[in-house]
This record gives sequence, C-alpha cells and structure tokens, in this order.
Amino acid sequence: MATTNWFITGTSTGLGRLMVEQLLARGDRVAATLRNPAQLDDLRSQYGDRLWVAALDVTDHQAIRRVIADAHQALGRLDVVVSNAGFGVLGAAEEASDEQIDQIIATNLTGSIQLIRAALPLLRGQGGGHIIQVSSEGGQMSYPGFSLYHATKWGIEGFVDSVAQEVAPFNIRFTLAEPGPTATQFGASLVMPQPMAEYVTTPAGIIRDAINAGKIAIRGDAQKVASAMISAADSPNPPLRLALGETAFTSVSNGLSARLAMVQAGREISLSTDID
Repeated sequence: MATTNWFITGTSTGLGRLMVEQLLARGDRVAATLRNPAQLDDLRSQYGDRLWVAALDVTDHQAIRRVIADAHQALGRLDVVVSNAGFGVLGAAEEASDEQIDQIIATNLTGSIQLIRAALPLLRGQGGGHIIQVSSEGGQMSYPGFSLYHATKWGIEGFVDSVAQEVAPFNIRFTLAEPGPTATQFGASLVMPQPMAEYVTTPAGIIRDAINAGKIAIRGDAQKVASAMISAADSPNPPLRLALGETAFTSVSNGLSARLAMVQAGREISLSTDID
C-alpha cells in the first residue's frame, strides 16, 4: 500500500493520539497538531521525520491557515485531513456561562469550519483528498445535559453535508465519523457548569449524576474506532456518515426513525401550506 500523508488535529490524547500511533506503525506520514507538542516527543523519537508536529489552537483561525499550509509544504501533499480537536460541556443550557458557550462553539464548530476552509484550496490544488470530521452520535440525536455539545455537532454535520456537495467536482470527499460513548478521556475532560438546584432532579441533572458516578455504559473500543476511521479513508468509496459502535448505531437509527415518523405525521399540514 502506498504511503498516505495525514493532517490530524487534537492529537494529545484519545482518538487523535491513537490514529497517529496506528498510522505511523503502518508506515504512513503524519502532521499532528496539538496545544502542547511535547506530548508527542515519544513518537517523534521513535518515528523521526515521518511525524511532523506543530502547536495549534483551533480557535486561532490565522494559526490554522498557517499550520496546515506549513504541513502541506513539509509533506508535499495532504491526502487525508482529520478535524478531531474538540471537547464537551455537560449541564443544562441555562447553567452554562457565556464563556463556556463561546468556547465550545469556537472549538467544535467554528474551529472545524475554519480548518476545513483552510484545507479545501490545498486539496483542490493537488487534485483531491479526503476530510474526516470527527462528529458524534450526538450529531444526529440528543441527550439532555449536552445541548451545547449537540448544537456544535449538529451544526458541523450540516456544514459538511453541504460542503461535500460543493467540492465533489474537485475529487474532495468527506466522512462524518459518529462514535458513541467510547473509552477515551472525553468524559474526564467534560466542562461542567455550576449546577442549579432547579435542575437536580430533571433529566439533565440525572444524566450528570450518572456520568459523575461512572454509571454510563462505555462500549466503544477506542482503538477499534480509530482503526475504523482509518479504514474509511482507505476505502475507494468512503461513506459520508459512519456511526461507530452499537450504541451509536442504535441511537442514530432510532433517532432518525422517530424524526421521520414526526415528519410523516404532519404530512397533511405540510402539504396544505403550498400555493394553491
């Protein structure tokens, strides 16, 4: 198999780090970005110049454009760009601070949009490429307590769905990876607003207590999820959406079925609003 060049954000831990490890182990070249490059020193010592590392905060749009251009120049081309950086806020919408709202949107949504926008001219100029946007089962369904997280994931899924159609003529393909609960550090990194007494016994409060108590079933194998995303990029016909894990497959399927049923139930009213 020919060597593939990858650009991946958010590689300090979790799925981003695992993808870097798997790709280097099979002989690919990787441009890895993260806030603290020293966290990849062990891999740089092991793999040398097959790993290119740069500091990047995806809320800095100028830095995004500069770093991805530098990576493209250093590696000669970028075959796959993985937009992985992100985090979650756990709490009722009313509990979140303005700063927490701004930060999750700037990272998960605007940061992802700007990374994709910066990648497009590079991929178009080289004749094509593949962009993997790490979304979540939460890009197609929702849980109470994760309203801000869902807002960013539903938002980036709509953006990618549209952009994929815009750039298809340039041989640029997209995959929205939608993992369910997976054994990474995501839960430990959740930002939690100060709880309000009014929400303690509501669904949002119950979900928060269950997560804090470790009572949420985590069935996703992080190594397998990372491998599945790599396999999607290897495919000659990669899927636009890829639910990863039984939990994701079931929750997304059930969510789509429920939404379709609601649309169909309103058919008579929907059709009645057209011009006679």
